[in-house]
Amino acid sequence: MTTDSDDLLGARVRLPQHVVHRSFVAETVVLNLKTGKYHGLNPMAGRMLDVVEEAPNVREAAEVIAKEYDQDLASVEADLVTFCRQLLDRELVEVVVVDPS
Repeated sequence: MTTDSDDLLGARVRLPQHVVHRSFVAETVVLNLKTGKYHGLNPMAGRMLDVVEEAPNVREAAEVIAKEYDQDLASVEADLVTFCRQLLDRELVEVVVVDPS
């Protein structure tokens, strides 16, 4: 697992096949089918999950979120790295190794 912030910012993060999620008005519910555990995300965390899943890497997801919410990029990058680490610890996302060539 990638733990270095720079490595994680450059990595592609996605939901594995054993994770499903659904967004509601007040929260996003994420279910890990392997563990049977549900996780509730507030609207901001739900949006972060959606953007990370769509973006080519975490850095570009941070750029989208910073622009969308008119926030400082460095602060959003730090928050997104922390968020992704928490999701990785719960096996709710996985880092995809991209061949640089």
